[in-house]
Amino acid sequence: MPLEKSLWPATPSSGVRDITVGDLLREAATAEPDRLALVDGSPDAADRREWTYRELLADVEDAARALLAHFAPGDRIAIWAPNSADWVILQQAIAMAGMVVVGVNPAYRAHELEYILRQSRSVGLFYRESYRGTDLTKVLTKVRPSLPYLRTVVPTSEWRAFVATGDPATEFPVVTATAPVQIQYTSGTTGFPKGALLHHKGIVNEATFVFERAGMVDHVVCVNAMPMYHIGGGAVTELGTFAAHGTYVVLPGFEPALMLEMLETCRGTHSLMVPTMLISLLEHPDRRSRDLSSLHTVLSGAAAVPQSLVERVIDELDCQFTILFGQSEMHGVISQTRVTDAPADQATTVGQPLPELEVKIIDPVSGEVVPIGAQGEICCRGYQTMLGYSDMPDETAATIDADGWLYMGDLATMDERGFLRITGRLKDMIIRGGLNIYPREIEELLFQHLDVAEVAIVGVPDEKWGEQIGAVVRPTDPANPPDAAELKAWCRDRIAAHKTPSLWYFTDGLPMTPSGKIQKFRVQQEIASGALTATHLDEKMAPERLSNS
Repeated sequence: MPLEKSLWPATPSSGVRDITVGDLLREAATAEPDRLALVDGSPDAADRREWTYRELLADVEDAARALLAHFAPGDRIAIWAPNSADWVILQQAIAMAGMVVVGVNPAYRAHELEYILRQSRSVGLFYRESYRGTDLTKVLTKVRPSLPYLRTVVPTSEWRAFVATGDPATEFPVVTATAPVQIQYTSGTTGFPKGALLHHKGIVNEATFVFERAGMVDHVVCVNAMPMYHIGGGAVTELGTFAAHGTYVVLPGFEPALMLEMLETCRGTHSLMVPTMLISLLEHPDRRSRDLSSLHTVLSGAAAVPQSLVERVIDELDCQFTILFGQSEMHGVISQTRVTDAPADQATTVGQPLPELEVKIIDPVSGEVVPIGAQGEICCRGYQTMLGYSDMPDETAATIDADGWLYMGDLATMDERGFLRITGRLKDMIIRGGLNIYPREIEELLFQHLDVAEVAIVGVPDEKWGEQIGAVVRPTDPANPPDAAELKAWCRDRIAAHKTPSLWYFTDGLPMTPSGKIQKFRVQQEIASGALTATHLDEKMAPERLSNS
């Protein structure tokens, strides 16, 4: 029945279950004990390891008993390491022991590490001694005196010895489905992140529904390069795979050649890749020589997925495509296209809301639900809502109202079928001469230009207009960037004059979060500091370096 206003009621489903992360693994081990569950996708084939579900459950239980010998249920335990099978085992063990996982980006340095460990009140830390040439032990030593809660630190070299400290007679605690299981820190596109406190029921059911909508096969093999500390790795792909009793292949990070190799070697059926990953994969010289015939569905999200990229992936990889949309505060995904959706819906929307979730689009000023097709802020309510921001009651109250609605800060429209079309972020909105301008529309347009590989539209302070529209472009060919005047004219032919960027910047790299989102606040900082300057519209200019570190 067509909707009369932009309000999606909770829809029935196969059932939201009261289930924990540990329950999910035990179910899979009971149903398919000898099926391959986990593969450590090391670049060196000689270092790759495998676990059946029986073996994985045994190793998780051993690690959980060791954790219970040193910590108590409810304790926050941080993992500061790149992807690996041991990351998965430790994460599962922390959940089984009734503790809370705090994932930390291994690229974080002293002030970032200190912030996460202090804010989360982590009492334990498991970490890799080095990462990409950086001595992480040295970094930790620098900040540890300022971390009063942290009492136990275990480097990777001591992991086996730590597991051996567990008592086989230890009984596991009773963990409820709504108990906290992860503190998922937001991407940090606007500064220091907030920690969303998530529960077992939310991450397990949400991941299950995502994989159901992505299209199931007899044996799911998910090849994952998304960071495990990110909701896409440590919840959506991992738990979705285990819910399907499939095989989870975890790569140490995204490298297109390794992703292509593992998709071929492991006969991968599913993979979640953000747009920047997909572009790198499609452009890699190995792609045409690899057998990717097993690939069933590519999942994408975490950043805007342009229509042209959707069409290119479907055509060149000969697979199905599904777009995920959401945020950490809602346990990851709130809406998703189905692989059976019409091509136009696949390319231009983020699908309908997931089951058993209410979604409405409201006027940000009045708070009233807007008519069908009108733009407004997305609000959600249901079992997927986070428990709150960790130790941030004021921020929690500002995000979740008294009726349980979570305000996402994303702008969208909803059609009469409930399909959502994302139009931007409230905080990204540019106000030029009193007119509201939404960057996403302009970014989507410029992404269609053959000479534009990536683009960020930002507001640049201006005395006369309040803000001017700035376009920061990474050219397809950095040695031969497009002419700014030509790009401006190209835009002017397609959108209104007041939406056409007046300032043009060229760069060979945009600063990204680990999940592939452009950090626009850093782009604006580079412009404000003069590190990035606008090119004159009547001359070409070689790309400047915009820090991506």
